[in-house]
Amino acid sequence: MKNISTSLAAIAMLLLASCNSGGDKPADKTDSTGTTPKPETAAPAAFVPFKVMSTTHTVKDFATWKKVFDEGDSMRQANGLTYLSVCRDDANPNKVYVFLKMADLQKGKDFAANPSLKEAMQKAGVNSAPTFNYVDIVRFEESPAANKGRVRIAHKVKDFAAWLKGYDAEGKETRAANGLIDRAISRNISDTNMVYITFAISDLAKAKARINDPALKKIMMDAGVEGVPVIDYYTSVD
Repeated sequence: MKNISTSLAAIAMLLLASCNSGGDKPADKTDSTGTTPKPETAAPAAFVPFKVMSTTHTVKDFATWKKVFDEGDSMRQANGLTYLSVCRDDANPNKVYVFLKMADLQKGKDFAANPSLKEAMQKAGVNSAPTFNYVDIVRFEESPAANKGRVRIAHKVKDFAAWLKGYDAEGKETRAANGLIDRAISRNISDTNMVYITFAISDLAKAKARINDPALKKIMMDAGVEGVPVIDYYTSVD
């Protein structure tokens, strides 16, 4: 009897220890279906339009120009200008396009008119009168493009909202199938019906064929495009 009592006491102690150890475990976080809830993911940030100053000019030697340009970064930042990209024209590699994000339109214009910028350009070997353009970026693809080739199409439209409706009806998938990857849409600040569309190029032959396609020209005319578009092919050096 003594051995039986001892065994029963040992079993009781084991059961009590088991209950106590389970009491400290956190409750299993499952819903009524028995599955663990997935963590919530933050919604992507909404795009915020921004302003850009673009500069176009030709240079004697690109490497010389780029060195002087890079040295002027602090001067640009002091005037609210942030580097976006530098590109070279495909037909003339010494024709350069500079794109700068602009915090303040007037500060950007003042910078463009500053004699110190003219001096820096002369030092860098700029040999043409620069063209400055000020735009509002209304659509922009933030993610890096795999391809460095670009095409920018500039044209005037009768009504921007009507044009954008026609542009969206064509669809980015159709453009991508024709070698044109959506990158940006911008509007001239002084003439908001002047529109610029920038694409990354995944297939140059397909892109040129699409741009020259009469079917696309009809889409553009139906959307209210006026005049002959200006088309620039260039390559990002970033």
